[in-house]
Parts: sequence; C-alpha cells; structure tokens
Amino acid sequence: MIRSVSFALTAALVAGSALPSSVHAAEAAAAKPAPTMDQILKASKPSDWRGLDPNDTLYMDLPQGRVVIELAPGYAPLHAANIRTLAHEHYWDGLAILRVQDGFVTQWGDPAAEAAHPAHPPRSLGKARATVAAEFERNVGNDVPFTPLPDGDVYAPQVGFSRGFPVARDPETGKTWLVHCYGMVGAGRDNAPDSGPGTELYAVIGQAPRQLDRNIALVGRVVQGMQYLSGLSRGSGPMGFYKDPAHQTKILRVRLASELPPSERMHLEVLRTDTPTFTALVESRRNRSDAWYLHKAGRIDVCNVPLPVRAAAHGGD
Repeated sequence: MIRSVSFALTAALVAGSALPSSVHAAEAAAAKPAPTMDQILKASKPSDWRGLDPNDTLYMDLPQGRVVIELAPGYAPLHAANIRTLAHEHYWDGLAILRVQDGFVTQWGDPAAEAAHPAHPPRSLGKARATVAAEFERNVGNDVPFTPLPDGDVYAPQVGFSRGFPVARDPETGKTWLVHCYGMVGAGRDNAPDSGPGTELYAVIGQAPRQLDRNIALVGRVVQGMQYLSGLSRGSGPMGFYKDPAHQTKILRVRLASELPPSERMHLEVLRTDTPTFTALVESRRNRSDAWYLHKAGRIDVCNVPLPVRAAAHGGD
C-alpha cells in the first residue's frame, strides 16, 4: 500500500498536478534573477536621492584633484561647527598630508604642530576652538533616523544607516555612534578626549578599524575623491608619517561649498538610506545575482554596503 501511494505521488509530481499554482509561481519567482545594484539605481526615483548641504560640504583641493567631504552634524555638531570655522579661516590652505599608513588612514594637518619646533610655531586657529568636547556617541532620539541591517555585527548590537552614514547603536544604553568604514573622516586627538578639535583630520583608506569606534570623533565621510587620498605614497616613518617633509602632499585649499558661488560647486546627490530603493540595494549586495557569483553570501557587513553618489540631474545642491 505504501509503495503504491509513493508511485502515485511521484507520477502526480511529474505531471505537476500535485503542486498548487502558488507553488509554481513561487518557483518561477525564485528562478527569475534578482535585480542587480545597477538595475536598482537605474530604476530609482528622483526622490530617492538628496543633494549635499553646502553648509556641511567641504572641498579639499589637492594637486591630484578635489576631495569632497560631507560633515555629520547630527552626530558631531560641535566638531562640525569648529571645522566650518577652520574652513572659513582658511586654516588648512598650504598645510599638508602628514601621514599615509598602508591599510589604515590618510591624515592631514599642520606640519609645525607635529614638529613642535620653536622656530616654526603652529598656525593660528583664528576664531576656532583648540579643544572640543568628546563626541564619540550620542543619545538615540526621535530625530535620529535609523535603517537597520538584517545581519549581525561583531562590535555593536545593531548596525545600519542614518542620513547616509554607517552607524551602530545599543538599545539597552540608548546610544548610537558613527562607525569606522572606508572613507569615513575623523578628528585626530591626543590622549585627552577633548584634544581633537578637527585641526588634524584623517580618512580611513583600508580595512575598517572598528576598534576605534567610540574612541574618537567621526565627523563625516568622503563622498568623492577617495582615490586622491588612498593613492598617495605611503609614509616610511612610524605609523606612516613622512620622514622627509618634501614627500608630503600640499593642500591647496579647503573651502565650504557654501563659500563658493553655485557655478563653482560640485553638484552631487547621494542615495538616501531611508527608502525602499536603498533596502533593495542592500539586499542585492547580500545576495549577489550577477552571473559571476556561484554562492550567495546571504549577509553583509555594514562597511561593505555601498553608498552611491551621482552628479545632480539638474545641477542643484
């Protein structure tokens, strides 16, 4: 009796009569390739993108090209304000890239501040502050949007994105913080927590040094021009500092976008991280459907999620 039922079931399955139409539809959907990131971006709507705020956008001009940095006043408002003041004061004009450590960071600031030579005093900060209170984390609040990732994290209970920045948070403590992904910009400091006012900034150019999270103030991220920071020659001194000042790359100027007329600005848009389009993009990277991939990872690290940038369609900010 059992054998006959088995034969009957097998025959029905072969004929397809034992499977309801919903199962066939699900199989067909599974067989259909999921959209790739490029396809998702091409199908995006204008409302899926946002322009950069000129008051929170820094242009650092190097001989190699322009680096565009978006500040994160939602997480480091005091540092953002001080950095704006430093830019207004033209503090970084003529200073230098001091350090390029392979797989870690590119750091820039005042060579005289590092050398501490009495004949060459550090540059005046003007109206900027010499110390800024530590802004390593902030309280979670209704003003802090959060798009969580579905996967776990080694360094935090939850990770995701907030206003275009990679973030972590802890529901038990009610704290949230920016995380050290590739391209993130931080304010270098000494041992004192308030000793990093933003005069020396660094950008992550290697693997994500997440051990730095909540130990230093992250103030923004590079949205364009990372190749000019990651492609510099590595320093041969300790921690990647240049032994010979002649090897340092000079900074031509640093300006806020709002200081320049619209005709001289970089009209860029970044993909919003609070939209269904971004959710679909994350899923496309968690389960790659490109023909090359034979195995779908089914998960993604917060620092491996791309944050697309494009030229604004109508030249607006």
